[in-house]
Amino acid sequence: MKVIDAHLHFSNIQSFKDTASDLADISYNTEGLLKEYKDANVVLGIGMGVEETVAGEFPDRAAPALMGLDLETRPNQIVCCIGINPFLFTENSLVQLEAELQKDWIVGIKIYLGYYPYYAYDEVYQPIYRLAKEYSVPIVYHTGDTYAEKGLLKYSHPLTIDEVAVEHRDVQFMMAHFGDPWCLTAAEVIYKNRNVFADLSGLIVGTGERVGRHFDRDNRYFDHLRQALVYCDSYDRLLFGTDWPLVQVKPYMEWLADMIPETFHDDFFYHTATRVFPKIQRFL
Repeated sequence: MKVIDAHLHFSNIQSFKDTASDLADISYNTEGLLKEYKDANVVLGIGMGVEETVAGEFPDRAAPALMGLDLETRPNQIVCCIGINPFLFTENSLVQLEAELQKDWIVGIKIYLGYYPYYAYDEVYQPIYRLAKEYSVPIVYHTGDTYAEKGLLKYSHPLTIDEVAVEHRDVQFMMAHFGDPWCLTAAEVIYKNRNVFADLSGLIVGTGERVGRHFDRDNRYFDHLRQALVYCDSYDRLLFGTDWPLVQVKPYMEWLADMIPETFHDDFFYHTATRVFPKIQRFL
């Protein structure tokens, strides 16, 4: 089975480097990524653009208005969702974003709810949604817990996406991390809105050994996730993602394969990503 990783990071962010070395035992570089992808039969990864100007400062208000993948030279197997810094986003930024969207390998736009204190429906994002519609690219939102104490959780609650999904019916939206820990709310937003999807990335941080502890169904830690998956009853609108380098790829993939009914594996691990991110089909 071919696999698409719909959510990874390939940016020079200190917290990613620290997690890779201290918690996940990952080589956070091109060689490390491609080895893990080969072992797990991942044929393409979608990198979420993010940058920081000072090590450890993300969410960095001084980062570029349009954020990319700046760890190393981008491997061909990785495409990008351009990240947005709303503090510095201007009309000129919109012009630059349109130019970026004309590149083959720019396949979506990433908005960091919670990391930046703006709601999904804030006016600063409205021109971006109109551009997403014009170029048929999705908007990816960070939702749920933030991987930084400076984040503000009220902005990353998945319920705030309902208003945007209703107003912009012709744009596809993907909630990263399924809104965890508010997975049941995220499930309702998906169930109600045909243009909303979610990836299941970043739910576990660490090595394959740590992932393995959650295979035990008597472990109640992920009961909220299992309930939300059943309630949502929309497995064709869920996508596989890792949030690499926060977790090793293959064990995380095996854990989610146990969580998703086998009937939907082809959609979850591959086909749904091609529907949410239509531009990636030229790379497959």
